[in-house]
Amino acid sequence: MAVHVTNTPASTIGSAAGIRRLQYCVDGQWRETSSGKYMPLFDPSTGQQIGEAPCCTAGEVNAAVAAAARAFPGWAARPVPERIQVMFRFKQKLDEHLDELTRLVATENGKVLAEARGDVLKAIEVVECACSTHYLMQGDTTMNVSAGYDTVSFREPLGVFVGIVPFNFPAMIPFGWMIPFAITTGNTFVLKAASMVPQTGIRMLELLQEAGLPDGVVNLVTCSRNEADLLLSHPDVKGVSFVGSTSVGLHVYKTAAGHGKRVQALTEAKNHALVLDDCVLERTVRGIINSTYGCCGQRCMALPVVCVEETIAEPFVALLKEFALELKVGPAWLPESQLGPMVSAGQKKSVEDWIATGVKEGARLLLDGRGVKVPGYEGGFFVGPTIFDHVAPGMTIGDEEIFGPVTCIKRVRNFEEGLAIMQASRFANGSCIYTTSGHAAREFAHRTDAGMVGINVGIPVPFSIFPFSGHKQSFFGDLHTMGRDGVAFYTETKSVTSVWFTQEDARKTVSTWDGTLTRS
Repeated sequence: MAVHVTNTPASTIGSAAGIRRLQYCVDGQWRETSSGKYMPLFDPSTGQQIGEAPCCTAGEVNAAVAAAARAFPGWAARPVPERIQVMFRFKQKLDEHLDELTRLVATENGKVLAEARGDVLKAIEVVECACSTHYLMQGDTTMNVSAGYDTVSFREPLGVFVGIVPFNFPAMIPFGWMIPFAITTGNTFVLKAASMVPQTGIRMLELLQEAGLPDGVVNLVTCSRNEADLLLSHPDVKGVSFVGSTSVGLHVYKTAAGHGKRVQALTEAKNHALVLDDCVLERTVRGIINSTYGCCGQRCMALPVVCVEETIAEPFVALLKEFALELKVGPAWLPESQLGPMVSAGQKKSVEDWIATGVKEGARLLLDGRGVKVPGYEGGFFVGPTIFDHVAPGMTIGDEEIFGPVTCIKRVRNFEEGLAIMQASRFANGSCIYTTSGHAAREFAHRTDAGMVGINVGIPVPFSIFPFSGHKQSFFGDLHTMGRDGVAFYTETKSVTSVWFTQEDARKTVSTWDGTLTRS
């Protein structure tokens, strides 16, 4: 049985008019890099180059930080409602340009249209939540904490923050998880955009500027790792938000934290599902198909591993293969495409190498996505849906993040064995259980190590008022992105204790604790 591919001539849609040379943004100005070096950008659906991103110099990266530092005092001094008004206007701009941004994500990242639209909509969701920052920034007040003494606490911005983002969500991660809460709380920002997919971020920053953002509040660069490392130790940077691989995330965490900065580093995952024999089988399989193959598996909340009870393993596997074969592999911008390309030739090779590793390790390859060719798009970076069965403990394909459309099935005897296998992972981003048993669901939610848990939900990404809370080696830091955690990350608490004297008080002796100790 062959993988289902679309069959529309490439000449009819999506052809690039030429190579677009991009600029970087400092202090509200779009500039050409002085390095003379550029990084090629490709349309993953065709494999053709469509642009080139500047490789900014160390001086240009430092200039971005300097611009953000200059902009901070004036921006922080603006009343919170004024900052939120910029977010309101930005949200309107994003709504107006939703179709344009959707196509841009699809073109540079390879997500099919529905996924690309979702990427932008999730960014808009966080922008909407950031419009309530004045509530989330509220402090606390207690009168008469000691006789005549009152204490009030409130949250203040810190200064310049840096965002270092990956390729897989060019809209949601920088302009959802990071920038909205960072700037509405009063900070300024330097975005190190993903070098493979910077065009979405560039366009969204243009729209943010059109919404009335003052110059220097958000700056954008693309650069190599050497220049990006400067941001981790820069004395004017107060904090770093990072999303990417565990190895780089750990480096970012150690380096930036070692220089006294706040850090949140969201890293890899190997999310597991536990499928019990009382599940609603067809709906369960359809949910897993979406969770595993959505975004071509290039998301940290993908569901690449399924622990299924042996009593239903055979019908489960048969149905999974049947539904996987129904997926239409094709270019991102075709409405009928359901599985787009990998983001790059390198990512495609990496996934194909992982498939070869799985075969070598002895897992049973039920569906092989290597060698998929879409007529008219032979240069595209396509990998079809892939299924491994009988993945045993110790096989690296079942333990390490592949970041592609690959499902690994681990057959288990019961709930306890399945949970134990999941808990053995060094990652704990998300997990889910498919069952009709309330007791099993509650037990699972209580005992799983994962920070985001789904009950019959394959992608349990929380709404933006809740934190995106990975655990174990899926996260390094203390405060997660989004929600109250996100606001806390971008602010610090100041407590003010006051007392007002009468003439009689002025003559009294001042105690060691200046009156704030409530008992002797």
